[in-house]
Amino acid sequence: MASRGRRGVVPARDDEQRREERAKQQAPAPQGPVLPPPPPVDYGVFMQGLVQAMQTQAHTQAALQAQLEAQVE
Repeated sequence: MASRGRRGVVPARDDEQRREERAKQQAPAPQGPVLPPPPPVDYGVFMQGLVQAMQTQAHTQAALQAQLEAQVE
């Protein structure tokens, strides 16, 4: 029992090469211009628009349903 090394340990060079290969495969270099960050979002305005869109959809759906029922009768 002279050697106390662990089994299955990969030498540092091999491990480093594998990491570099994985990094090349996973992260392609960005292409084109780098865009600035988007402007901050006003969530109050966003929610108002969302509620308005949902109300409009509900009214449209109700009108279409009434129209369909009128055609069936």
